[in-house]
Amino acid sequence: MQKQTIAILGAGNLGLAIYKGLEAGGLLETNQAILTRRDLSSIKDISHKSTTVTTNNKEAVEKADIVIFAVQPRQLADVVNEVKPALDQDKHTLISVITAIAIEEIENMVGFQFPIIRAMPNTAIAVRQSMTCIAYNAAGKKQLDAVQTIFNCVGKTMVIEENLMQAATVVCASGIAFWMRFIRATTQGGVQLGFDAEDAQKIAVQACLGAASLLDGSDSHPEQEIDRVTTPQGCTIAGLNEMEHNGLSSALIKGLVTSYDRINKMKKS
Repeated sequence: MQKQTIAILGAGNLGLAIYKGLEAGGLLETNQAILTRRDLSSIKDISHKSTTVTTNNKEAVEKADIVIFAVQPRQLADVVNEVKPALDQDKHTLISVITAIAIEEIENMVGFQFPIIRAMPNTAIAVRQSMTCIAYNAAGKKQLDAVQTIFNCVGKTMVIEENLMQAATVVCASGIAFWMRFIRATTQGGVQLGFDAEDAQKIAVQACLGAASLLDGSDSHPEQEIDRVTTPQGCTIAGLNEMEHNGLSSALIKGLVTSYDRINKMKKS
């Protein structure tokens, strides 16, 4: 990635997490960053030599090559109108991490054929373990490598069709909450079996991390790993079967579909 200036408009929880990922990933050794926020009190202590903080979105865009919109959905139109005079079609790449705002909507707001990328990270971005799904418009294809370099600093990336972005929001972003609930339930079960809550959570978290690690980067399938743990008439298969009798897989799938239906209703409203 050649030396560039990255402006993050809206340095709230997600915007700041992206920035911290850039810093931890070493991109600020060769690139500049500008963070904007209406109230600078929570980011005033950022003192990296490559970073500027400001309340002036237009000024940030004037100095930037890559502009990341990380504001609330209802704020986007106002922010775009504010910075529109500073946007340069030949200079700027626009990235949106805003839920349920389509690329076409942003194209209509900016009024020109800018490279536009939609990126859907999750809250694990804070510990550089996000799965970030990415979609792009025709002009954005040339900027994919640069954008993936940014988000690979905070986890992994996957390029998808934009019509899958709502599904990505559910499986990837909302999915963090679903896995948290599974870990919480495992912790509660551990307490019932005799562990104190702190130890039960540590065991549940590490077991979840171990399960994911067995699949990450391998050709293994979850059922293959399950087969390695289950034995005839053993305790593991007894527990799995009891969970399935009570609808474990069905409940999870129904939850994903319900979340998907909900996000589509939100988009229409």
